Amino acid sequence: MALRTEELTFSLGPQHPSTHGVFRAMVTIDGERVVHVDPVIGYLHRGTEKIAEWKTYPQIIPYTDRMDYLSAMLNNYCHVGAVEKLLGLEIPEHAEYIRIIVMELNRIASHLVWWGTFLLDLGAMSPFLYAFKDRQVILDLLEEISGARLTYSYMRIGGVKRDATQEWLRRVDDFMDEMVKNIQGYNNLVTGNEIFQSRVKNVGVYDEAFAKRWGLSGACLRCTGNSYDVRKSDPYSLYPKFDFEIPTRTSGDVWARYIIRIEEMLQSIRIVKQAIRNLPDGPFMGKAPRNIRPPKGEVYFHIESPRGDMGCYIVSDGSDHPYRWHWRAPEFANLAAFPAITEGVNIADMIAILGAIDIVLGGVDR
Repeated sequence: MALRTEELTFSLGPQHPSTHGVFRAMVTIDGERVVHVDPVIGYLHRGTEKIAEWKTYPQIIPYTDRMDYLSAMLNNYCHVGAVEKLLGLEIPEHAEYIRIIVMELNRIASHLVWWGTFLLDLGAMSPFLYAFKDRQVILDLLEEISGARLTYSYMRIGGVKRDATQEWLRRVDDFMDEMVKNIQGYNNLVTGNEIFQSRVKNVGVYDEAFAKRWGLSGACLRCTGNSYDVRKSDPYSLYPKFDFEIPTRTSGDVWARYIIRIEEMLQSIRIVKQAIRNLPDGPFMGKAPRNIRPPKGEVYFHIESPRGDMGCYIVSDGSDHPYRWHWRAPEFANLAAFPAITEGVNIADMIAILGAIDIVLGGVDR
């Protein structure tokens, strides 16, 4: 006689280590098989987009730090880049090189948090400690140049807050060499581990058509073979001057998303070293007006964040604050596909799938 089971609905989160923040998932299971997942978001909603409409353009910069708080430098740049595009400002090359250095450092730091916490979800404690040890060095470097920790507010409309010293650049360059060796250590510890591979291969599989239908980006899209990366597909800043590759895989599973982020760290190291080597002399601030009043109009500016395609949309009425300010958070779109990816999987695999999406709830909720 077949064993009859009854469906059970329970709440995962909002206070749970594997939800990576205050995220709640109402999960319906049949035995250990996931029947349905209903994401519940909004616990970190602070009305940032509406607040921005009451702030001057420079005053908005610190608010961008608090959204995707693991990549504040890139948030800063996305906002100031949109304003600069609206103003038609020309940014000194020296300032853009520094921007690229700090953004790619922040990308590595963000991926280190993801790597450590993702493996913690799967029961591995040591990788988390190694990841945070290396991230600590990057945070120290970013704190030194910006004067803040985690929420940097370093970018300025027209350039950056302060210049980089030769000593700071030397230490960044030295640490990039060290990080290459450390990532090889990560691969020796985790990537080649058969037990780990059995947990992530052929788990959470989807194809390119699915990814496009849900508006996925970042590693969540590139794991299907699509090489879309804003730095290459719609270039901004000085990225066309740099020699780097966009890692892709075709299996569309958690393993592919893992490998892509590991390889992205190596590509970011490659970019940082090129930027330090080719850094031109010049000012760290351009000739931006003291009172920022963009002409009437609208603008959309997007960049490649650690989580994917991040964009800022501004409608200007000619005043010193935006009439409309809207943020496209890639982690919000990526998380929307979570129920569709997890339907029918084992509940343990659901945790791996959520971790591989790499959500930051500050960006999801805003």
